[in-house]
Amino acid sequence: MPPLLRLFALCNLLIGTGAFVLGGILSPLAHSLGVSVAAAGQAMTAYALATAVLAPLALVLTGRWPRKRVLCVSLAVFAAGNALCALASSLGALLAGRVLMGLGAVFTAVAAGIAVALVEPARRGRALSLVFIGISLSYVIGLPLGAWLGLRFGWQWPVALVAALSALASVVLAVALPRDIDAPGASFAGLGALLRRADVLRALALTLLYFVAIFCVFSYIGPVLQALVPMSTEAMSVTLMLFGLSGVLGTVVGGWANDRFGASRTLTVQLTVLAAMMLLVPLTRGHHALLVAVFVAWGVAGFGMMTPQQSRLAALAPAQAPILLSLNSSMLYVGTALGAALGGPASAWVGFDRLAWVGVPFAIAGWLLLRTGPRRDGMMAA
Repeated sequence: MPPLLRLFALCNLLIGTGAFVLGGILSPLAHSLGVSVAAAGQAMTAYALATAVLAPLALVLTGRWPRKRVLCVSLAVFAAGNALCALASSLGALLAGRVLMGLGAVFTAVAAGIAVALVEPARRGRALSLVFIGISLSYVIGLPLGAWLGLRFGWQWPVALVAALSALASVVLAVALPRDIDAPGASFAGLGALLRRADVLRALALTLLYFVAIFCVFSYIGPVLQALVPMSTEAMSVTLMLFGLSGVLGTVVGGWANDRFGASRTLTVQLTVLAAMMLLVPLTRGHHALLVAVFVAWGVAGFGMMTPQQSRLAALAPAQAPILLSLNSSMLYVGTALGAALGGPASAWVGFDRLAWVGVPFAIAGWLLLRTGPRRDGMMAA
């Protein structure tokens, strides 16, 4: 694999940490800003909506820029957004910082487009899994460490650390990346025709549904875990780390399975496991080992889905892969935003311990959408 993909993975580690670290420290964050936990959880909604709307626009507006410049600038913007969040003394200031972070998250779509362009189709799944393994590693390294720092020393500490490391990463990219990277930029050319294709719309809708399912729970992962099994700060960090390790495994397995069995078969299995685990989550109350086992299975299935889904989209229109991957990221973050927006009010109705059941219908809807549509890896749905 091209060495620069490993560098992209490290940068995505920072982006994933910055994006999701607040989920583990919502309670101290909400107390500090004088708002409810549900209101503080809308920081994820702000980030997600900004990424969904602003990142594709940024991708197209910078389509003629050298890829190196786009990568460096986007990480610098992400760093600035984190810095604004760390300095926030009100919910409004926090949300503004999260919007700026969402703009900077265009880095991930650009990196994915480069990964697709640099390898042959048979290795596309492994290349994408290498780039996205950084996001998975954020759950192993960034979230547990961030939860520990935030609960011990104040929620601002992990956010400020991500800001500093992202700024440093932007400088490293400026020094380490080659001047010219052989990968196309994105444009709106042909976008209208793409969005009239049923196969493209179905694929994008699947991303939307499964991220609604996941993030109506994960946006509130700290309160959810405490409601199921009250635990110490250290136990919370270890639990999040185990979940993150399962995500790393899922990312690797998802890339391998995509290249071995095809995207549709892989996604069908992953969605089945995801829905089953979401049904089981509330039944683990009071049993830490069972809770960990269910969340590990969830992590393997949930994290593993991104690579086959990206590969599936790239195969639909290879020449327009950058804009398709960006639109997929938009659906990812719209789903994240809707999940966070849904999870807050739902937690007041069903409780944090049963919040996972709210996401089950969305996971099942995604499974049905996949199973009833045409396959692009040599099969038709049964």
